[in-house]
Amino acid sequence: MSTPETTAPYDFIGIGLGPFNLGLACLTEPIDALDGLFLESKPDFEWHSGMFLDGAHLQTPFLSDLVTLADPTSPYSFLNYLKEKGRIYSFYIRENFYPLRTEYNDYCRWAAARLSSVRFNTTVTTVTFDESAELYVVTTDSGTTYRARRLVLGTGTSPHVPEPCRDLGGDVTHTSRYLRNRDALLKKKSITLVGSGQSAAEIYHDLLGGIHEHGYRLNWVTRSPRFFPLEYTKLTLEMTSPEYVDYFHALPEDTRYRLEREQKGLFKGIDGALIDAIFDLLYQRNADGPVPTRLLTNSALTSARYDAEAGTYALGFRQEEQEKDFTLDSEGLILATGYAYETPAFLAPIADRLRRDTRGRFDLARNYAIDVTGHGVYLQNAGTHTHSVTSPDLGMGPYRNATLIADMLGAPYYPVEKTIAFQEFGI
Repeated sequence: MSTPETTAPYDFIGIGLGPFNLGLACLTEPIDALDGLFLESKPDFEWHSGMFLDGAHLQTPFLSDLVTLADPTSPYSFLNYLKEKGRIYSFYIRENFYPLRTEYNDYCRWAAARLSSVRFNTTVTTVTFDESAELYVVTTDSGTTYRARRLVLGTGTSPHVPEPCRDLGGDVTHTSRYLRNRDALLKKKSITLVGSGQSAAEIYHDLLGGIHEHGYRLNWVTRSPRFFPLEYTKLTLEMTSPEYVDYFHALPEDTRYRLEREQKGLFKGIDGALIDAIFDLLYQRNADGPVPTRLLTNSALTSARYDAEAGTYALGFRQEEQEKDFTLDSEGLILATGYAYETPAFLAPIADRLRRDTRGRFDLARNYAIDVTGHGVYLQNAGTHTHSVTSPDLGMGPYRNATLIADMLGAPYYPVEKTIAFQEFGI
């Protein structure tokens, strides 16, 4: 893909470079008819580096890489990365199709380094719309401006901090910073982990492994009624399909929001093997005597207070089924409370061009556009309320990008599947 000088208008500018916009950069690279530019504030590609625990792997197989499900012949495939790194036979012999998390991050860095359309260390400060030229004007922190016919927003999500913990003080840690703060946490006399999901389970398993060596008490508290496994059966996986997106997107708004709440276990659950490993480790530790740990479900965090003099947190919880309150005191606090989408401040000047639903969230069209024209501003991975569980799914990233490319070109460049599922979702 050619990258003209900043004085020429681009066909599109991608803002933010997570896996989805990086995949778009890879897929548009060979398309001469599309001039694109990708702007990322970080100095290099980085994806969940705070959770690079030993042995941690993706929950999706290697085929859900940046490009393969749209273009299996792409030089930016995970298999080509392995080949160039001299690791493809080792990966084959390993007989485990789930890439290590560190490996996936390195793969993405490898792909980004090969692209001339990517600009790191570039923070977008404002976006305006030039009515006369019908172009978006993107201004960066260096004062450089770029013009483009379309935007693709890939700024991702930010760590979610529950209301009781905002402005709490102390050294409270979100899972996104776990590895950075792990050494300090291991020195605590007590640690409480709030929330559940894959990251929470990985951290609990890691801390449980050192519980006797370091001598801390360990609590794992979640509002969920149980420690839900990731639902990964094959007919359920068909919900990550074009047909299900069509079905879900056409449902009434209230129905979509209800389903969004109900479907969190489809992509926020814990790997079943990890749940078993946690139980087995508890069993192993318990053979040497009682383990100083508690696992509590149905318990919502209602209050939090930090005592700076004592260096402890007083945490209030509500057992929702019993309707009883209780407290836990803890020196260390880890929030496994997930991530949430926040509208970037740089979009404020074009707010009147962006569509929102009755609840204030972006109203994504079927083609992932959120602007009033329906073809000018596209949104990556912030549409579980419009496109269901496919929104954060890595395997559906190439499909979405192939859809965006077809919309920008006015015709498909990569084949865009219409039907892949055996089942029917509607009547």
